[in-house]
Amino acid sequence: MAKKAFNSRNGAAPSKAKPSPKGVATIRTPLSQDPHAVRDTREKVLEVAIGREVRAFRKKLGITVADLATATDISLGMLSKIENGITSPSLTTLQALSRALGVPVTAFFRRFEEERSAVFVKAGQGLDVERRGTRAGHQYNLLGHIGSNTSGVVVEPYLITLTEDSDVFPTFQHEGMEFLYMLEGEVVYRHGSNLYPMKPGDSLFFDADAPHGPEQLTQLPMRYLSIICYPQSSAV
Repeated sequence: MAKKAFNSRNGAAPSKAKPSPKGVATIRTPLSQDPHAVRDTREKVLEVAIGREVRAFRKKLGITVADLATATDISLGMLSKIENGITSPSLTTLQALSRALGVPVTAFFRRFEEERSAVFVKAGQGLDVERRGTRAGHQYNLLGHIGSNTSGVVVEPYLITLTEDSDVFPTFQHEGMEFLYMLEGEVVYRHGSNLYPMKPGDSLFFDADAPHGPEQLTQLPMRYLSIICYPQSSAV
């Protein structure tokens, strides 16, 4: 039987879903960004990095280049060159910009100096942690964690294992979004008032503010990936 993409609210297939050549309904939602895009390598150039920051701070304040020119007594042409990374601003110019934009001079170098982090975890070497479901016999293996970062989002990837000693625990509720991907075993997973039978290869993506968790442990042992995302500002 062909599978269908279901609406999470009422269980009905979305009206805009179009069948693929194999008869499987798909939802074609345009992505807000290209996952294969790369940034301009010129960002590694100091002038370009400074220009990006000046433009970002200006737009954040909601002012035009002309407004900034008036506030700093810097010509429109010079500001345009600075924002486009064409010229290297003097220290005096940077000081004028920092006063007008209300940021320290060092803020203009953030994109140039800041390192991007990566966490590599060998198989079986994730960190066992305690979470609310631990008391129900759920094993949480944290596969990596990056705290403060440029995205403003905290992501926590877990490998969760349930065995014969585990119990149901459908009462998780927390800020952010969560993505589940079944690797082994079977479960009926609850999200709000909806129940989702999940087998290896199935996934579930949801707003984690609704009560959720495994409702029925159909086939054990069971393993699935749980990726939780929430705003960096709410991280404890």
